[in-house]
Amino acid sequence: MTLFFLLLLLASSSAALPLDNASQDDILPTPSEGLAILPTPTGAKSRFAMLDDVRLLANGLLQLGQSLREFVHKTKNQINDIFQKLNIFDRSFYQLSVVTSEIKEEEEELKRTTGVLKTNNEEIKNLSLEINSKINNIVQEREQLQSKVGSLEERLKGLSEHTLHPDQLKEITALKEMIETQEKTITSLLKAVQEQHEQLDHQKIQIKNMEEKLNYDNFQDTADKAMDLETTSPDIFEYLTRNTSDLDENDLPVDCTDLFERKVNKSGIYTIKPKQSEPFNVYCEMGSDGGSTVIQRRVDGSVDFDQTWEKYEKGFGDLEKDFWLGLKKIHSIIQQGLYILKIDLEDWKEEKHWAEYHFSLDDATEHYALHLSHFSGDLVDAMRNSSGVRFSTKDQNNGNPQVSHCARNYTGGWWFTGCGENNLNGRYLWVRPKARPARRRGIPWKPGNASAYSLKMTKFSIRPATSAEGFN
Repeated sequence: MTLFFLLLLLASSSAALPLDNASQDDILPTPSEGLAILPTPTGAKSRFAMLDDVRLLANGLLQLGQSLREFVHKTKNQINDIFQKLNIFDRSFYQLSVVTSEIKEEEEELKRTTGVLKTNNEEIKNLSLEINSKINNIVQEREQLQSKVGSLEERLKGLSEHTLHPDQLKEITALKEMIETQEKTITSLLKAVQEQHEQLDHQKIQIKNMEEKLNYDNFQDTADKAMDLETTSPDIFEYLTRNTSDLDENDLPVDCTDLFERKVNKSGIYTIKPKQSEPFNVYCEMGSDGGSTVIQRRVDGSVDFDQTWEKYEKGFGDLEKDFWLGLKKIHSIIQQGLYILKIDLEDWKEEKHWAEYHFSLDDATEHYALHLSHFSGDLVDAMRNSSGVRFSTKDQNNGNPQVSHCARNYTGGWWFTGCGENNLNGRYLWVRPKARPARRRGIPWKPGNASAYSLKMTKFSIRPATSAEGFN
């Protein structure tokens, strides 16, 4: 609007400008003329031509204003993109700082271990020197004893030939045998001491090699340690075949609820066989009102959940502690009917919360897309936008291609709708609770606009829906 009034002002100013000298002479009366002469048509044309120029200028200014507005809009969008990237960078930097702090603590622990090894090495070195000194003293005493025994033998030999009685000779012979026995004992003792000395030297070399290895390798990544543990332990997540199991497959329960109905009421690891599936092991949690099949549990961060698509499909971890049952196994269970998913969470204040959904999964061709409905519980409905979302891992992004690769940037396989929010398979991080000096490890969780939590424990379990739950 201001630009419009400016253009009107320019137009009015141009219309009021005086004409050139020739035009003024045409208008003003001469001394011989008594009346004023009207402006000539030429003067009028000149004035209208100037107004056209003003309109042309105004049109150019309007186009310039439109271009400026488009430029400002484009610049604003670019600034918003920059802020989004900076936000992602800040989150990544925070995670990096947390991991760096954890690595520094492990490095300090290794330094303390190295100090203990050095102290033990010094003690072994001093003990070795003391043993060497004793060995040298024993060798010297042995040489002196041998010299005395030799001289005594010569003297006894001379005496025996001239003056000694046969009984005395027997005593001397017995004494000689005793001395020989003692010499053998001393020899065996020296041999044993020498062997101990060699063993101490060997241990000293081993400690030195261990110390050099600790100095060369400052730390090992927690994820590598977890993977090493997995490779050394038997794989309990393999399907059981007739060659690996003596159980009658036709007599196996289809899930833990079926097992509970067969009067088994003790929680633990059992074998089940869902329909159209090979048998496999699960952890059954038995309560007074029924049995549930646990499909995810995290209690101490001992298992690395930043795994590949193959691992998340097959399953990994320890069924007694932290584990993920496997997408393929979960799908084989819940395709048998309508199932209820229960999520149990516990924070560091010992506060427990829960949520339940009607739960189903698509098969592998749809990347195990999640379907949830009928929410209930005392938690924020953090997964209300997750229904219909496909599962993603660090090596397979099946989510929205326009959204950041959350599984790679924030770790852990999940049905991602946004990064760093309700991913309960994320990294188990060190956190420092407010107003507390102690640092703890936990799962960071911030559902939408709700308050952020550091979770100590998470657990997912499934059970068939009852007839009443199915019609709600």
